[in-house]
Amino acid sequence: MDIAIVGSADFTLGFQLAGINNLHNPDNDEACAQTLRGLLNDNEVGIVVIDSTLLARMPDRLKFALSDSVTPTVLGIGTGEDNTLRETIRKAIGVDLWK
Repeated sequence: MDIAIVGSADFTLGFQLAGINNLHNPDNDEACAQTLRGLLNDNEVGIVVIDSTLLARMPDRLKFALSDSVTPTVLGIGTGEDNTLRETIRKAIGVDLWK
């Protein structure tokens, strides 16, 4: 299984330095939505990490599909307050680790 990273060049740089090569730097929200749809259908991708600011701008239907996806697991990370990782862990193991 592969890890895919979606975000700006600045966001993906650290992952690239860590050795991840499946990087996506979409130019706009529509390109980002197309990239995410493609990654959802890619059987080789097990984890998608996306900048949480990009994730917040995606259409509600796509956000629902991303949050409902088991393989790949989609994680939104960033500097702002975001509960995506918390909810993903809670759904995976059935326990809220933050409580």
